[in-house]
Amino acid sequence: MGQVDVLKKVPVREQDPHVRAANFDEVCLGYNKEEAMDEATRCMNCKNAKCVGGCPVGINIPAFIHEVKEGSFEKAYEIISESSSLPAVCGRVCPQESQCEGRCIRGIKGEPVSIGKLERFVADWAKENGIRPLPAEKKNGHKVAVIGSGPAGLTCAGDLARLGYDVTIFEALHKPGGVLVYGIPEFRLPKDKVVAAEVENVKSLGVKIETNVIIGKSLTIDELLTDEGFEAVFIGSGAGLPMFMGIPGEQANGVLSANEYLTRNNLMKAFREDSDTPIVHGKKVVVVGGGNVAMDAARTALRLGADVHIVYRRSEAELPARAEEVHHAKEEGVVFDLLTNPVEIFSDENSWVTGIRCIRMELGEPDASGRRRPVEIPGSEFDIECDTVIMSLGTSPNPLISSTTYGLDVNRRKCIVADEEFGKTSKEGVYAGGDAVTGAATVILAMGAGKTGARGIHEYITNKYKA
Repeated sequence: MGQVDVLKKVPVREQDPHVRAANFDEVCLGYNKEEAMDEATRCMNCKNAKCVGGCPVGINIPAFIHEVKEGSFEKAYEIISESSSLPAVCGRVCPQESQCEGRCIRGIKGEPVSIGKLERFVADWAKENGIRPLPAEKKNGHKVAVIGSGPAGLTCAGDLARLGYDVTIFEALHKPGGVLVYGIPEFRLPKDKVVAAEVENVKSLGVKIETNVIIGKSLTIDELLTDEGFEAVFIGSGAGLPMFMGIPGEQANGVLSANEYLTRNNLMKAFREDSDTPIVHGKKVVVVGGGNVAMDAARTALRLGADVHIVYRRSEAELPARAEEVHHAKEEGVVFDLLTNPVEIFSDENSWVTGIRCIRMELGEPDASGRRRPVEIPGSEFDIECDTVIMSLGTSPNPLISSTTYGLDVNRRKCIVADEEFGKTSKEGVYAGGDAVTGAATVILAMGAGKTGARGIHEYITNKYKA
């Protein structure tokens, strides 16, 4: 191992910004063996490890990092796998800076340990060396259905399978992975190398996955419970219904939701010339919003040859996207129009977008979210010429499941109501978690909800069969 400055992270290798802006290859190249072991030596192995409390799935972080330091990578993987079904995913897309790394004691006087990059290294090493999580020694004879194969569903299914349950996941799309395959671009999360491999790991635990099954149309939850022999159901169907602003001109051709834009590009490869359902290649693209999804849409449009502006109504300090994603977007050439809000979209005689009118904003008093409320500056309107507008304003759950399930309560935002302790819904035997309950959130929070649901279902079935 080399000489390590304990106050600074071991740098991680990345593609050059000018090169990666023209390809869909992964931006971050990760640590090699020597770099990972060097970074692991920076961990203080705290007795009262605050980093663990910042992890929604409760990984024993000091323990796995200690094994990395010792070069015991298989042992490190075993420790991570006790808590996480998707370590290669989490190591890439988790907001570690606000979770585990945000609580790292090393970060008080220096830079926190690169927990996410170490988790990624361990997961990638395990894949390259054919190491997989260990399945349950025997089945317990109980059947559970999981709706959705995104991070919440995969986590719930994996945890239940380890406990011996016979688990079947029902996925509406033709590929498993949920938002991991349709929402996050290849340059952040490779589909074959990472997502497909993680799905195979879950299947290796004994989990079955049925694709092209739309719960609420192909089957209902009531039918799963009464006709198909499942004793409990976990709903992890995500939030795929996009929101729009309702401004004039929003119905024009060339206005898309980020959800559609990313799904068609990531899952359906619509950017290819031979695509059955090609997507318009905008030359001047405006993305409205400031979250991770907005960054993903903007950086995808950039790679397809567009000049890209991000329009966001607050300042950079309030951007909800990860700092790393904002940094990468800027490096690649995305222009940020901050304290700016759209008020109208223009189109030509054929209803194709030609531009967007915006107004300057200033920050006023804090709103209910705790962030300062953006207020329009009268007379500050200006126009941005563009041929495509991508709305990235968040998503809400599709009401199909709730509207076809008797006795399942939802709130005013059409999110399923479930308790925080066990993910229990108003319908007996039905549990829920992730974006279907909270609205759009992060991968790791959905995973945490999947673990909660698995714990709730295990307790429910265990109590049901107590003598």
